[in-house]
Amino acid sequence: MTFEIPTEVTLVSGKLRAAGYEAYLVGGCVRDLFIGKTPKDWDITTNATPEQIQAVFPDSFYENDFGTVGVKTGSESPTLSIIEVTPYRTESGYSDKRRPDAVAFGNSLDEDLARRDFTINAIAYDEDKGHFVDPYKGQEDVKARVLRTVGVPAERFEEDALRLLRAIRLVAELDFALDAETAAAMKEKAVNLAHISRERIRDEFVKILNSSQPMMALGLAQQLDMLQYISPELPRGIGIDQNQAHSYDVFGHLMHSVQHAADKEWDFDIRLASLFHDVSKPETRRWSDEKKDWTFHGHEVVGARVTKKALEDLKFSRETIDKVTKLVRWHMFFSDPDQITLSAVRRMIRNVGEENIWDLLNLRICDRIGTGRPKEQPFRFRKYKAMVEEALRDPISVGMLKVDGTYIMKTFHVEPGPRLGWTLNALLEEVLEDPSLNTEEILSEKVQNLLKLSDSELKALGDAGKQKRDEKEEEELRKINERNHVA
Repeated sequence: MTFEIPTEVTLVSGKLRAAGYEAYLVGGCVRDLFIGKTPKDWDITTNATPEQIQAVFPDSFYENDFGTVGVKTGSESPTLSIIEVTPYRTESGYSDKRRPDAVAFGNSLDEDLARRDFTINAIAYDEDKGHFVDPYKGQEDVKARVLRTVGVPAERFEEDALRLLRAIRLVAELDFALDAETAAAMKEKAVNLAHISRERIRDEFVKILNSSQPMMALGLAQQLDMLQYISPELPRGIGIDQNQAHSYDVFGHLMHSVQHAADKEWDFDIRLASLFHDVSKPETRRWSDEKKDWTFHGHEVVGARVTKKALEDLKFSRETIDKVTKLVRWHMFFSDPDQITLSAVRRMIRNVGEENIWDLLNLRICDRIGTGRPKEQPFRFRKYKAMVEEALRDPISVGMLKVDGTYIMKTFHVEPGPRLGWTLNALLEEVLEDPSLNTEEILSEKVQNLLKLSDSELKALGDAGKQKRDEKEEEELRKINERNHVA
């Protein structure tokens, strides 16, 4: 089996071999080649020390405790501009359950592969000879689409507890199954996640949500007693039945909501908001004898506070926290177009922010699909979207002109009154016919000519301009409705 390897990579490995050292592609890039994915990073391992690597590549840098040297290739591709070259190494002692207490550089590729986390990441490839070193049968696991650890699973997770979340993330990203022995060890060692920094957990959590299978991954994390270490607020929804509009409990609803965001390939903020939007339904649930059903009054207000605290705990950026909290707070907006006005829509836009309004509408779609309803955008919702679009656009008016009433009064000594309004409306008609006329210079010249007309003549032109404005406005609204399929 041969693969197409970028020239930048083969030049680096080739120079190492020419200098008398071994050089193998290793880790995720080899795994991705087997799967048929384009690697995001290219890693080379060698029996050369960091100092020897830098002697071969003077334009390189070495700024870590693990021997990794960054070799600059000059490539314009961000995935190829730096090739990381790491000496073979062994590791010992993991007192903090995250990083090795001691790292030693060695001469054995087999020892280096033995320290790696999963079999699919413990394959080395000499692209020059087309030769693989695969002592843990990682190629077989790639073909079987199974994730298993190198060696004894419990030992691997005891060494580095972050591997627990990395396993969940890889399963989601690659659509692999977990080896049964590996899964059992993950459940046994889940408690070790308490030793991992919130920043590290957040980083893996982000990758899980950005994968194509967040619902499967988070559900698996819950089954293996790991979800509580990501965010203890999420498992609270398990077994919390909802009202008759929902097919799932609160937890299932959140899972299906975030999965729909992933299916639509929407951005991370929508996925995160989808996961947390109903997080406070458990504590706000009340039985209504009148409705003979559960109610969750104010869950969006309480949920915004809970979401803010949860995201702060995970050390998310202030920008992410503010936006997602705002989406959670306002996700229950009233959207019946038969009962609301444009001013109400404008108030909602002000509440959530014009820059966030479309994400809020997409969150509502995820919320709807998460109930188990098959249709994501019924007519009334499409009509509401059309109202949002209408509220966001600038209305067609004399305010669009490059000259205004104040300018005309000062420049041409015109008194306030009907003639001023007729003049502006007459100008607007001409600009609507030919937008290139909308400059201060051209309009000033036209004002001079308009002001020479009698009241009746100017009024006729002004009325014609007003009618043209109304027709144009009606045409724009018709286009909005057609785009949203509510015409």
